[in-house]
Amino acid sequence: MTDTSLPRTVDRTAWLGLIAILPVVLLVAMDGSILYLAMPHVTSALMPTADQALWILDIYGFVVGSLLIAFGNIGDRYGRLKLIMTGAAVFGAGSLGAAYSQTPEQLIASRALMGLGGATLLPSGLAIVSALFPDPRLRAQAIGIFAATFAAGFAIGPLIGGMLLRQFAWGVVFLINVPVVIGFMIGAPILLREVRSTVGGSIDLASLVLSFAGILLFTYSLKNAAAYGFTPTQIVAGAAGILALALFARRQTKLEYPLLDLGLFRDRIFSIAILTGLLSLVVWSAAGYLSGVYLQSVLGIDVFAAALLTLPGAIVLTATCVATARIVERIGRKTALVATHLLIGAGVFLLLFTTTETGIAVFIASTMIAGIGYGLSFSLVADIAVSAVPANRAGAAGSIAETSNELGNALGISLLGSLATLSFRLFGPGVAGTLDETLDQPGLAHQSLIQAQEAFLTGMHVAIGTGGLLTLAVGMVAWLWLPSKLPSNYSQRAG
Repeated sequence: MTDTSLPRTVDRTAWLGLIAILPVVLLVAMDGSILYLAMPHVTSALMPTADQALWILDIYGFVVGSLLIAFGNIGDRYGRLKLIMTGAAVFGAGSLGAAYSQTPEQLIASRALMGLGGATLLPSGLAIVSALFPDPRLRAQAIGIFAATFAAGFAIGPLIGGMLLRQFAWGVVFLINVPVVIGFMIGAPILLREVRSTVGGSIDLASLVLSFAGILLFTYSLKNAAAYGFTPTQIVAGAAGILALALFARRQTKLEYPLLDLGLFRDRIFSIAILTGLLSLVVWSAAGYLSGVYLQSVLGIDVFAAALLTLPGAIVLTATCVATARIVERIGRKTALVATHLLIGAGVFLLLFTTTETGIAVFIASTMIAGIGYGLSFSLVADIAVSAVPANRAGAAGSIAETSNELGNALGISLLGSLATLSFRLFGPGVAGTLDETLDQPGLAHQSLIQAQEAFLTGMHVAIGTGGLLTLAVGMVAWLWLPSKLPSNYSQRAG
């Protein structure tokens, strides 16, 4: 009787540990998308410029994406529980600062602090979950739940934000993080155990600085070019960013313990999976942000109704993420990867049929079709990344998968969002840099209002059309490049 009860006790403890981690995973994901519907309210309250509005949206994702790999390595070497506890405290402090920000600069700084904390939570959480479940099949289920929670956070972020904004000021979308963080800080030391690997070496500070500076400088250059045109400062920043990223990549090939193991990308299956994770979030974030502004500022739908319109897509996305393992078992990994791109591309292309007067039905259909693709992407990328390496490198490998998501989320708003901003600057009435800024101008002429809405819609179509074409192109590459039958990863996990 003792022999049969022990595994159940161990399993129960592991599942309780997973449950303890999931709320913070949900928060980190939600904060990547919760501002999509809240931005018109933030713009009216703080009056940010066009580039400040983009920074408010994506500085969180860029800080998380820039530091995930580093914190994955730090957790592997110095203790994942210790790191995740510290990160939760920093995330909570940043949330408080964001909730009570009085200027765009304060909100940007607070969002950056949240990103600093968030970057510790995802890789450490995934590595702890992997260690809690030594059985490869149970581990696969736990990672699937972890990925589904992450996907659900992205999906319900706009919905939760819209529901809260119906009753409260915009700061509440950050304030809700605080009680969850406090609960985690109390429960984590009881339910989780410290996990670290035997990998030696120290964190290469130069690599950390080069990757972080390169991403931010390049992004700054893109944003300023879209908002204000080409300037000497913008050009120098862009060149410096590209140089820093090139030096970072070169340095990784020479280090015994690199921050980013570029050797993993020699595997074409791994490379396509990571590219899928990156690109799916590029399209997701741009479509989510731009369509949120479209629903409220073009069609005139209130924030709560706009939030409800995101619900069908969120349900489809989350259900697909949970069911991905069964879908893959039926159709195979290659077909699932290719289907991811085709479904996302087909879904977002529907948004090209929106007008300044109608578009609700098209929006719902778009989010539901693309939601299937997003759900497949989230689970496949996390599964392949963690199973591709030994267990003692789970934090670093998992961080590459999460980095592709977080950087994709930030890059979508930076690249495609900047493309939409550029289009608005070229075709808009010239009153202000964004649609919401223009609508807040006192005494705005009716003709200028119509021109501003049409210019925004044109920019949205250009940005989303570009993202859809990129998605379909990568899907075609995956179909032509990958072998017809991709192997199962259970044996790799067990090893």
